[in-house]
Amino acid sequence: MEGQDEVSAREQHFHSQVRESTICFLLFAILYVVSYFIITRYKRKSDEQEDEDAIVNRISLFLSTFTLAVSAGAVLLLPFSIISNEILLSFPHNYYIQWLNGSLIHGLWNLASLFSNLCLFVLMPFAFFFLESEGFAGLKKGIRARILETLVMLLLLALLILGIVWVASALIDNDAASMESLYDLWEFYLPYLYSCISLMGCLLLLLCTPVGLSRMFTVMGQLLVKPTILEDLDEQIYIITLEEEALQRRLNGLSSSVECNIMELEQELENVKTLKTKLERRKKASAWERNLVYPAVMVLLLIETSISVLLVACNILCLLVDETAMPKGTRGPGIGNASLSTFGFVGAALEIILIFYLMVSSVVGFYSLRFFGNFTPKKDDTTMTKIIGNCVSILVLSSALPVMSRTLGITRFDLLGDFGRFNWLGNFYIVLSYNLLFAIVTTLCLVRKFTSAVREELFKALGLHKLHLSNTSRDSETAKPSVNGHQKAL
Repeated sequence: MEGQDEVSAREQHFHSQVRESTICFLLFAILYVVSYFIITRYKRKSDEQEDEDAIVNRISLFLSTFTLAVSAGAVLLLPFSIISNEILLSFPHNYYIQWLNGSLIHGLWNLASLFSNLCLFVLMPFAFFFLESEGFAGLKKGIRARILETLVMLLLLALLILGIVWVASALIDNDAASMESLYDLWEFYLPYLYSCISLMGCLLLLLCTPVGLSRMFTVMGQLLVKPTILEDLDEQIYIITLEEEALQRRLNGLSSSVECNIMELEQELENVKTLKTKLERRKKASAWERNLVYPAVMVLLLIETSISVLLVACNILCLLVDETAMPKGTRGPGIGNASLSTFGFVGAALEIILIFYLMVSSVVGFYSLRFFGNFTPKKDDTTMTKIIGNCVSILVLSSALPVMSRTLGITRFDLLGDFGRFNWLGNFYIVLSYNLLFAIVTTLCLVRKFTSAVREELFKALGLHKLHLSNTSRDSETAKPSVNGHQKAL
């Protein structure tokens, strides 16, 4: 009997492993296909040659797609775990959700951590060096020569990074135990290095997310149709049509030798056509879309932002009075044993919405920063080098998202796998400072956003607008100067 029970236990364990592997593969396959369509939408079509460079571009494309799929998996990791915990609580003995268990959740977290390290330290550097390689001098040109040069560059990069980590570790912890752990590559080097990358990702999120939260109002205002208040759209369309016809006549009258003027006029004509398209879209929009959807979306964004700031403020108070509020505090009851939200399923749904909102805001804020302004991908006109850089940036942000969400108290779900082993998560002063900075910077960005119009009027009234003390050109749709030098205020 004992032998039969042991065989039955082994069979159950084998079937469980096969089922979990199949689920993980299907989920990743879906993310890979979606990521491939996203990248091919932005990839420059002129890169598709039929030579050696085409093979290199294709390999780099596959590696970039794999990295973007891992990034999407890291973003969905925490929401999937939260909703799985609530489903297991609501239907503990349902036959159709037996595949959803703690083992699967832990496996997904471990795979996300493993693939994030693989993409960040191996695949993306390989794709970049392989794309830029030409082969060593004196060797026969070809794919093998480029692979050899790429591997040599990767080896040198690995030695450089390991040396930096070794020196940094020796300077921070100069004791016997730390010196012995310096020689352990798998158990110390990689987790410590990934911890540093995660800390830098959280700092980048700390910079991007508050900016993105304030920019979301502008972005949604550009996507939606604003209410028509005291505006005559027919008159504006008539004026812009006359300007378009005047520009078209000027273009037809210029000779081909004046290339500079032709390019300026073509750019101006394109801007006028874009503005005309927006006005026609506003005219065709229904009254419900103009007067209901836009205010509702703006109010919803304001509510989500306010809830995020309030949760961070409550988390600051919890950190001051309760040590279990630390991200690296005591372990929770486990998956499927207790709800992590006071409001149950509704609270879990709110946490998921806020996590996605913070991720979208961080991406918007990332591309809104001046330093990364030229980093924004363009449809059908993005080189593979820029795609690799964008994939690495998204991977760093998405890998740090679960850590930031837990650090800010957006969710109480414990970080699993290597995500919960970061040493800096147990430092009270780092966690408290992170929460304070996030709340302060977010509040300042929102105040600056909603008081920009008042500040502009004050600067104009005081005659200080010529000093350019206030810069709101990125948050407002400024009027384009026309060909004759006058300003068209529609």
